[in-house]
Amino acid sequence: MTTLQSAVRRRRAVAAAGVVSAGLLVLSACDKPTPMATVTVGSDSVNSEATCGGEGDALKSSDLTQCLKDKGVKTISVDPDETVRFGVDPEIADKGWTILMNGQPLTDSSTKTYRTIPGSVFFNAQYGAQGNSTLVSIKEGDKDTSGLWNFKLEKDA
Repeated sequence: MTTLQSAVRRRRAVAAAGVVSAGLLVLSACDKPTPMATVTVGSDSVNSEATCGGEGDALKSSDLTQCLKDKGVKTISVDPDETVRFGVDPEIADKGWTILMNGQPLTDSSTKTYRTIPGSVFFNAQYGAQGNSTLVSIKEGDKDTSGLWNFKLEKDA
């Protein structure tokens, strides 16, 4: 009985080692995901990996211009009376990040992982808003931009 039990244990150990090895092999073939950025309004949230960049290398100006034109961005409804919360992974915060509204800086650069802005700002012409939707971007990097995360905020009133 002891020989049978030790044989079963060995088989289980070999099987477990095989599963772990296969898992590591599959993971090594995958690209590392870029850091995440999140926009939260009330109890609703959208998050996204970088629209452009996010791997640490500086982006060219022409790439940034194209990236700001990207139409496939996540959308969230914003009641102008609500607070809009922005959160970024520590990897983004460490390099400094700025919130852009329609491509123009809305905030100074920050190294915090979390910021809040009143929802009314995103639909106020004084801040460059036009109509009932606004493109909001999170720009990684103080001097050189190394990543851009885009979100569309739609007025919910």
